[in-house]
Amino acid sequence: MSNTITTTNFNFPDQKSVYRGKVREVYNINNELLVMVATDRLSAFDVVLPKGIPYKGQILNQIATRFMELTEDIVPNWLIATPDPNVAVGHLCEPFKVEMVIRGYLSGHAAREYAAGKRQICGVVMPEGLKENDKFPEPIITPTTKADNGSHDEDISREDILDKGIVTEEDYLVLEKFTRDLFQRGTEIAAERGLILVDTKYEFGKTKEGVIVLIDEIHTPDSSRYFYADGYQDRQDKGEEQKQLSKEFVRRWLIENDFQGQDGQQIPDMTEEYIESVSERYIELYEKILGEKFVKANIANIDQRIDKNVLEYLAAKE
Repeated sequence: MSNTITTTNFNFPDQKSVYRGKVREVYNINNELLVMVATDRLSAFDVVLPKGIPYKGQILNQIATRFMELTEDIVPNWLIATPDPNVAVGHLCEPFKVEMVIRGYLSGHAAREYAAGKRQICGVVMPEGLKENDKFPEPIITPTTKADNGSHDEDISREDILDKGIVTEEDYLVLEKFTRDLFQRGTEIAAERGLILVDTKYEFGKTKEGVIVLIDEIHTPDSSRYFYADGYQDRQDKGEEQKQLSKEFVRRWLIENDFQGQDGQQIPDMTEEYIESVSERYIELYEKILGEKFVKANIANIDQRIDKNVLEYLAAKE
């Protein structure tokens, strides 16, 4: 099987700390820059699965950085440079403790809540009479708490965010506007590629100067769900599953194998064939959403490659 990077242990000049998320590992450089390494780890139901997916980190990093570039005219972001296929370098920011989830369709978590009889999610009312994957009259924002390592993200309402002082009302209004603007732009770009942007999540932070910026990933298969536009309505009318590009196929595989991240449940065996199929799906999304062929980076010595490229970039900045 191809080489993968599932953990890192770099020691860059002026390195202050390392934060290890579910998929990304973030190096603080002199309390000024962040070096974000996208690993090949795969997470679902807030659990990191035991094996890496070839090229996944490169795919996530390159999609995210491209969409940062495609949206920087409407929302400022943290990104400065991409010195390696798996690495983004940006401004150190103080993250908001919420993730801004926006949904255009009744899918995924929202659909599971709806099927359980709930008609509200994060304080937002969902109309009666919807089928799974139906379009909402207008996109709804359903925030989640930003979990620490090992914890589950949890739904939270706008009212609770403000009442608990997690985000000020002034800042939250900006987060809402940025979320809707980004989703609209993502929807337009997806439509050009024959896709529907179903739902996604955004994370924001504040720079040292107090500017609210987009951070982390944007419109990747880990943070977003896409349907193929061609045949969408016909499949809905017939009650068929939608053809989609997202991480939902991983979640469904896990559910079919009796795993949803709950205590006592065993992660199913990830065979070489299954891992290769997941890699192929990620490449398919890359090529479809960006409209270009995916170029595989040399992963024979991926750790050394990243270390060399980042060190050269940091040296050139001095």
